[in-house]
Amino acid sequence: MNAMPPSVDRRDLSPDLSISRVITGLWQLADMERDGRIVDLDRAAAAMRPYAEGGFTSFDMADHYGPAEVVAGLFRSRAPDQRVQFLTKWVPKPGRVSKAEVRAAVERGLTRLGVESIDLLQYHAWNYADASWLETLFDLQDLRNQGLIRHLGLTNIDTAHLRVAVASGIEVVSNQVSFSLLDQRAAGGLAPYCVEQGVQLLAYGTLAGGWLTERWLGAPEPHWERLSTWSLMKYARFLRIAGGWSALQRVLKAAASVGARHGVSIANVASRFILDQPGVAGVIIGARLGEREHIDDTLRLFSLALTDDDRSEIRAALATLQPMPGDCGDEYRKPPFLTASGDLSHHFDSMPAPYQTVTRDRGRTLCLSGTTWEGVAGFARAVRQGPRVVVSGTTATMGDRVIGGNDPAAQAHFVIDKIEGALQSLGATLADVIRTRVYVRNIADWEAVARAHGARFRAIQPANTLVAAALVGDEYLVEIEAEADVGRGGG
Repeated sequence: MNAMPPSVDRRDLSPDLSISRVITGLWQLADMERDGRIVDLDRAAAAMRPYAEGGFTSFDMADHYGPAEVVAGLFRSRAPDQRVQFLTKWVPKPGRVSKAEVRAAVERGLTRLGVESIDLLQYHAWNYADASWLETLFDLQDLRNQGLIRHLGLTNIDTAHLRVAVASGIEVVSNQVSFSLLDQRAAGGLAPYCVEQGVQLLAYGTLAGGWLTERWLGAPEPHWERLSTWSLMKYARFLRIAGGWSALQRVLKAAASVGARHGVSIANVASRFILDQPGVAGVIIGARLGEREHIDDTLRLFSLALTDDDRSEIRAALATLQPMPGDCGDEYRKPPFLTASGDLSHHFDSMPAPYQTVTRDRGRTLCLSGTTWEGVAGFARAVRQGPRVVVSGTTATMGDRVIGGNDPAAQAHFVIDKIEGALQSLGATLADVIRTRVYVRNIADWEAVARAHGARFRAIQPANTLVAAALVGDEYLVEIEAEADVGRGGG
């Protein structure tokens, strides 16, 4: 077993999983196969060895990053003496995934990586309004308990839904999100919640796909439609929201000034600034295996200690930027889609409706969740008649589980997700909601529930009533009903 070079910092995601604080990202293997090109698997696997030998023993990949998992498995088989950690992701298509399909996906990852247990499996959900994302998480936790997964993580999950997962008993050790000088969303509510709960952040996009390097300092503005890599295309959308080319130059000048004082690169400064943020366990820096590497330069960031003056200079530049919209992961769930293509067409073809709908007489369409109580009590989850949609009183129920545990805010967020799912199934959105009624079991929970409601409806501001009431079932802390009017051109 090789000893770890002392120059590379490490962090424990758990007592039995230590990672290098700079994680080598293998996303660009997919880009290297763009336009019909084929990656030389042997060359790519051999190119992993210098990273591992340099102390960068942790590698981040995903089931859809081209041949990344296969390359990693090939490297492991040829360098069994190297102590490495494989952090992979599973990104299934939207909609319910059966237990058998969940197991098959995990077993496929095991086969590709050539391991008996995946070090860290990070799960991505597309649509919170479809409660099946949580069902899949519970299925993954079962596989972790069976030993097929060592640790479970999440990727691109926002603060509210990390809270829903954690409060529901999902044991996650990490959340991988975009976090850079250009994208400071994670520093808002997510990082403090992660620190509070012991969930560690893994930051990707830290170099903004290569924009935060000397190459672009003082360079003329490029032709945005002629960029050479998916990484540059993706993060070009971020920097244009942040304020465009002049905004990037302000950030690069500040980072270059700090770097000059310490004799390090802009990339070192950008990475160190994020590594120093509360809750951040590591940053992910992409590699084009077999084409080029930046190992020596990256090593310098571990000797870099930013001063208060350094941080003040950087923050002064960041204060001139326009903030990224929403919370972490929103770029994959709502416009503007900050992906390489600018939409989600390269991820899936369509978004299935969360619930079944049936057409009845009088021009009504019913949304049915399948619960036995719909038949027993004679009601529907929601009803649409013309432009009007009415959603029944909704609790944090998912099958035989109560989601959100004893956390009233987590329950409220899940309830609103279910309401959103019913609206989506009937051709409406949360933006169409004109009234909500909120019932809390304990009046002491009113503020936590109201704040959750505010987080979801702040830009919509429907009429609202909140009262304390006796709810059916001691485990339920909140119940919400909603009315929506799709109106002209809505839905």
